[in-house]
Amino acid sequence: MTFAALFILAIGLSMDAFAVSICIGLSLEKAGPRESITAGLYFGVFQAVMPLIGYFAATAFADRIVAYDHWIAFGLLVFLGAKMIVDSFKADGRSDCKAYSLRPAKMFPLAVATSIDALAVGVSLAFLHVDIVPAVLFIGIVTFAISMAGVRIGGVFGSGFKSKAQLAGGVILILIGLKILLEHI
Repeated sequence: MTFAALFILAIGLSMDAFAVSICIGLSLEKAGPRESITAGLYFGVFQAVMPLIGYFAATAFADRIVAYDHWIAFGLLVFLGAKMIVDSFKADGRSDCKAYSLRPAKMFPLAVATSIDALAVGVSLAFLHVDIVPAVLFIGIVTFAISMAGVRIGGVFGSGFKSKAQLAGGVILILIGLKILLEHI
């Protein structure tokens, strides 16, 4: 996987965390650097750990499905991308953003929920024989930065970016899935 493809993948994966970060910024009285860093760390760490888990789970049985791995990667990415696109049309902006807290009891479930798709992408990365440690570190760093920006944007501008971010992330994941499929056919 090229650096450009990995960068685009990282951007696509981080869009759920970006959307939630915007809501966090909207709901906090003060969305300063500390709040941005806290949200960025939660989302960045989970976006790095989940593909790692998916990668190692997939490598355990990759030799059994090597003839179909590109179809699995394609299916997972298209499914996740389509779900993000559908969710982007369901979002109605500000009313979708609840009151958030940066407490671990609130952030942990949000970080897990926004990184489930990264688990499936980790499976895809295993089938593509990607060097996983630099890939997950890069995904985590990109998500960290984008989540920090999301908190700040939410604090300043509001939720107008939320549904657009989900739509863009979904399209990116589908395009990467198509690229993988076309390269293997």
